[in-house]
Amino acid sequence: MHPLRDALYAELHSRPFQVLPSPARVSYLAVMVRSEQKQPEFEHFCSLYRYFGGVPPKEDGVCFEVDFGDFKIRRDKHLEFTSYMVTHRQVDSSLPFFDQTALSCLPSDWLSAIPGETIAAFHVAVEDARTIPEADIALVKGHFEGMRLVGSRPQNGDAQVWTSFRLHSDGCGRFLIYNKGMSDSQLGRMVQRVVEIETYRLLALLALPMARRYNAKLVTMDEQLARTTSNLADATESLDEQALLSELIEMAAWVEATRAKTAFRFSATRAYHDLVIKNLNELKEDEVSGHLTLTEFMTRRLTPAVRTCKTTGEHLENLSMRIDRVSDMMRTQVEMSIQSQNQQLLTSMDRRSKIQLAMQHTVEGLSVAAISYYSVGLLKFLIEAVYDKGVSFDKSLVIGLSVPLVVGGVWFATRRIHKRFLLLAKAKEEK
Repeated sequence: MHPLRDALYAELHSRPFQVLPSPARVSYLAVMVRSEQKQPEFEHFCSLYRYFGGVPPKEDGVCFEVDFGDFKIRRDKHLEFTSYMVTHRQVDSSLPFFDQTALSCLPSDWLSAIPGETIAAFHVAVEDARTIPEADIALVKGHFEGMRLVGSRPQNGDAQVWTSFRLHSDGCGRFLIYNKGMSDSQLGRMVQRVVEIETYRLLALLALPMARRYNAKLVTMDEQLARTTSNLADATESLDEQALLSELIEMAAWVEATRAKTAFRFSATRAYHDLVIKNLNELKEDEVSGHLTLTEFMTRRLTPAVRTCKTTGEHLENLSMRIDRVSDMMRTQVEMSIQSQNQQLLTSMDRRSKIQLAMQHTVEGLSVAAISYYSVGLLKFLIEAVYDKGVSFDKSLVIGLSVPLVVGGVWFATRRIHKRFLLLAKAKEEK
């Protein structure tokens, strides 16, 4: 058996849909947790077990669901955030829908001490339209503090969903769901989709302020790069290559630093947006006359925001490639300038080597004359010594005849030595 076989089977069941009766009250929190906060957050969750007399888990996991009698809490751990869904099934029908929330079942000091930053907080009031009459639009609007409503009939009309997609006086969002003909399992799946739509649309929008902040700078960088490219293309005089290279390096550094800061956020935005659209499609909404559906509202504002983030990311990639191309042009121009300077240097060196060779030949001629002069002088001492010993010959004639012989011998020896040095140098170059 493969060692991961059991884990692979368990993965498909790690986040089961809830079974939700109606009426019920559901509260949902999504808390952004940094890596150093994950262990304290798990320990804080375990303290809730001890508060209500339960036995906490020994190790952290993807999903925990525990029933404390009056309420049920589910904790899901995601990549960036941890979610808490609290379900309260004992509904007091005499109270307004959102005056009785599931969060009231939890200790207030425990709630305030959850590690991390809350990105999503909202309440879901689930009512059974089969036992109570469905409220009219004016009454529903009163539950949302008079705000403009977004509503639809999901699951082919088996339910009705109302929301405002705004924060209310309690600092939380609100959803009102009337169950017209759904089972507890179907209702649980639908509420889970609604919860994920609201959570993921907020997470998808996290990148929008970042995109807007960098868009203004990107426009400036575009203009600066266009000027630099124009200077390279239209240059009629020598450019300050060092200054241009420094400018390009500074631009490239800013672009790469910005890409490092935004790459994860922009890719996460696209992933969250895909999840929102998937859940919206699974709702199978029908329109409520005079109101935008959840899908229409999301595609009207969320999709353009996601496209803005996508465009900013593509703008960064495009600017990075353009800077690389201009840098290549600059490097090519610098290399051509260096080659031209090297060519001039080689020409100058060739000219100097020719002068040096001419001087060397001159020096060699002078050397032959000097060596011959001293050799003839030495030979003269030898001839005079022989003549003084009584050998009879014309001393002046012999000395005169020795001069060309000595000069020829010195010249021949000098050429042999010079030729030998050239052969040795050539042999070293071939090696």
